[in-house]
Amino acid sequence: MKANELRRKYIDFFVSKGHTEISSASLIPENDPSVLFTTAGMHPLVPYLLGEKHPAGKRLTDHQKCLRTGDIDEVGDASHLTFFEMMGNWSLNDYFKKESIGFSHEFLTKVLNIPQEKISVTVFGGDDEIPRDTEAYEAWKALGYPDERIHFCSRKENWWGPAGETGPCGPDTEIFYDMGKEKCSDTCGPTCNCGKYVEIWNNVFMEYNKQKDGSYVKMDIHNVDTGLGLERVLCILNGEKTVYDTEIFAPIMKGLVEATGVEINSENNRIFRILADHLRAITFILGDDKGVSPSNVDQGYVLRRLIRRVYRHLKSLGSPDGIMVKIANIIVDEFSPVYPELERNRAFIIKSLEDEERTFSKTLDQGIKIATKFLSNVAEGEMLSGEMAFKLYDTYGFPIELTEELAGEKNIKVDVEGFKAQYQKHQELSRQGAEQKFKGGLSDNSEQTTRLHTATHLLNGALRKVLGDTVFQKGSNITPERLRFDFSFERKMTPEEIKAVSDIVNEAIAKDIEVQMEEMPVEKARESGAIGVFGNKYGENVKVYTIDGYSKEICGGPHAQRTGELKGFKILKEESSSAGVRRIKAIILTEN
Repeated sequence: MKANELRRKYIDFFVSKGHTEISSASLIPENDPSVLFTTAGMHPLVPYLLGEKHPAGKRLTDHQKCLRTGDIDEVGDASHLTFFEMMGNWSLNDYFKKESIGFSHEFLTKVLNIPQEKISVTVFGGDDEIPRDTEAYEAWKALGYPDERIHFCSRKENWWGPAGETGPCGPDTEIFYDMGKEKCSDTCGPTCNCGKYVEIWNNVFMEYNKQKDGSYVKMDIHNVDTGLGLERVLCILNGEKTVYDTEIFAPIMKGLVEATGVEINSENNRIFRILADHLRAITFILGDDKGVSPSNVDQGYVLRRLIRRVYRHLKSLGSPDGIMVKIANIIVDEFSPVYPELERNRAFIIKSLEDEERTFSKTLDQGIKIATKFLSNVAEGEMLSGEMAFKLYDTYGFPIELTEELAGEKNIKVDVEGFKAQYQKHQELSRQGAEQKFKGGLSDNSEQTTRLHTATHLLNGALRKVLGDTVFQKGSNITPERLRFDFSFERKMTPEEIKAVSDIVNEAIAKDIEVQMEEMPVEKARESGAIGVFGNKYGENVKVYTIDGYSKEICGGPHAQRTGELKGFKILKEESSSAGVRRIKAIILTEN
């Protein structure tokens, strides 16, 4: 089965069950500081999972581009990817566990013809705070699944959320495919990492609301959020050993072999898989309509690390410069029929890769000089510290293997264990930094966050009035304390321009204008002059929020009812975010 056929079968099945197909959202979350990238299909739907009415109804389905870096060290094995596509279906206070599980079972066994005996599932086993999910268990039993293939698991395995510190959350049931390998032990089951079982689908049942005191309250509404991994299912259906053997990766792998002049073998196989995965991720980040540039902060930092990781691996194969651009063009050619934004942004993708490659090659050259200097201070037969080895890695992109090679030429050892300890410390700090992202945002849904969301619309409109309509939003991030807004602009704003923007926003607040919302087809929204990221499908309904005379944007909400609720607006800082992108940090006032 081809990827396009699988996407279509999934969407058509759920449309036949009363769901409406919606467009894949941007990889860059809007106004949500909880994550740097869209990591699951539910992220763009957070306002609706919190109770906002979706213009397409209560049953939705899509295929969503996603990116996760938490498992980056596993990329290159049989199933882990940085960028992937997640097919999803949602019930917004409509059907619940029994129906959701029934749909999943029917699609897998009747539409895809996967033998039922190859499927095992896990359900939430309960704890001191929440009882075990007997409803999900009974649903699987009723479909003919025996107890030995229904596994009760802990909160770590079968609980989702909330997205922030508080909010909707609940148990989930995960669906696994048995790859046919022998069990690694008597206790081997779906949660084992031996490779016998591969998770393909996760059905989340949001029925609780976590409070600030840590307690859980049963909600009056209930939602279903599911995600089915396209690449993993495609791998299973076609009897491939890994996701990298599917037709999705075939042209990328072929392009890499031709461009590098190196054949894939057992020793370099993982390097080629990492290259294919990372280059696809890089191309989709740059090719997004909210595409970011490589930088030293947030999404740009992740992007830069991915590009530099690719560059180092290519150099380990002895490859010349320019290969990243060649492969990016292949990826755009292959995926733009499904994701047309890649073609729209092809020039930006290519220029960004060329610029970053040129910069990093100079950094590596500088790194060699620094490494030589470091090593000149170490006596022959002595050891380069792990701290120094990590500095070469983190600052100059030096892989530990290259440091060992240079040191070996001078008969110097490298404290590899010390390097690993520094690397582990770096990872922990990165994770802590990521955890700090899980505060505020759309999942917060407080009055203050909602008002700040409305303030971003006024700010966007004011920037376009002062700086021109070539200004477009490139990202936004809201916490209960402040808003951060990134926009396309080539130079530093003058103090006069900053004041003019601030004055326009405060003028709109002083007028206490009603914030109007209208649902309309995406074509009508475009014709009406609304700005925002438009969906790809003809006839798709969207919400358009209008602040008369100041802003008209496609958005999911939520928003203040009137501009006067914002009291006042103050810009704290205007700075560079990345090449061609500026950043404003601002607050709204609590009293007039």
